[in-house]
Amino acid sequence: MKIIIAPSILSADSSRLSEEISAVEKAGAGWIHIDVMDGHFVPNITLGPAIISTLRKTTKLPFDVHLMIENPERYIESFSQAGADIITVHVEAANHLHRTVDIIKKAGKKAGVSLNPATSLTQIEEILPDIDLLLIMSVNPGFGGQQFIKTSLPKIVRAKKMLEALPYKVLLEVDGGVNLKNIGDIAQAGADVIVAGAAVFGSDDYQKTIAALKTAANSQTA
Repeated sequence: MKIIIAPSILSADSSRLSEEISAVEKAGAGWIHIDVMDGHFVPNITLGPAIISTLRKTTKLPFDVHLMIENPERYIESFSQAGADIITVHVEAANHLHRTVDIIKKAGKKAGVSLNPATSLTQIEEILPDIDLLLIMSVNPGFGGQQFIKTSLPKIVRAKKMLEALPYKVLLEVDGGVNLKNIGDIAQAGADVIVAGAAVFGSDDYQKTIAALKTAANSQTA
């Protein structure tokens, strides 16, 4: 399958998010990645369900909602009703991960689980049969524009092998520090979905940038 590019609106102009989403959709984005932060699990605070509900009217692209929050199970229903299509929670933040994933599934949404850079893949072995997406963080979550952690590449390779051993498709997503220089390596390591924030929204031409990211990624998987 072709690599999906999911621009992260964490790096977009927050005063004009609707326009930014429309712009990257026209530029060829596959998903819209939405980072939700609570100031507790990560040292930053971003948007909540009310804003996502408003943004939902802007596009029909899948909303890839990444919950970087404590006790995510309390908020699944709110984000589901707001228009999330994929809801991803952190293994480090969910006390009862299986229960939380089940809540996402029962809400009719795709369920994702994410790992911070220092968290071992062994932490998600038992939940793999229940999820639709595995998100590998290649920076420590909380802020956009960080540098890609190079040790993430072998972790992505190992994650891909784990997923390929399953009898069904689970997408592998990578988020953090992605740019034109490293996206080829990330794709080659096995990513299906690649989040790009500053690389897209920090550029002067979204269409040219997304096209270049796609070309660099898909050239490694052809």
